[in-house]
Amino acid sequence: MIQKIIFAGFGGQGVLFAGKTLAYAGMDAGLQISWLPSYGPEMRGGTANCSVILSDQPIGSPVITTPDILIAMNKPSLEKFENAVVPGGLIILDSFLIDKKVARDDVEAVYIPAKHLAGEAGNENLGNMVMLGAALKHRQMLQIEMVYKSIEEHTPKSRAALAELNKKMIDIGYSR
Repeated sequence: MIQKIIFAGFGGQGVLFAGKTLAYAGMDAGLQISWLPSYGPEMRGGTANCSVILSDQPIGSPVITTPDILIAMNKPSLEKFENAVVPGGLIILDSFLIDKKVARDDVEAVYIPAKHLAGEAGNENLGNMVMLGAALKHRQMLQIEMVYKSIEEHTPKSRAALAELNKKMIDIGYSR
């Protein structure tokens, strides 16, 4: 089993955090993992993405040229990575922020108004976790309970309310 995922968006949308959350959960599940962030000097507002690999075998390189899954939080990210996704792959995009459809018909496309749904649930800045929940549902790379357990274990006890909010947002995406 190997899953190669790219999370992409603007700095400040939480794409690095969502990727790190998935990587921690994979590590806690006993998988080989790689998490490779990439962002410009602007960080907040500039482009940002991260590559996550989950595998039951050693990982040769953290660089992903052909992802199995693309999570696009903005239009430039969709345009940059759409053609790199493997045939049969999955593209999840925030349809609240992206007014474009996936042009390919050889991939599964999932449209989720993540920022809107997160806002309705209490924090519009957590659309990244809504998108992570959708990815977990559509590709079942990890059990959702394992991700919840990992969030609890890697979040300081003083931030327990934030851990619960992140789990709530994942739930919203998983239900879509």
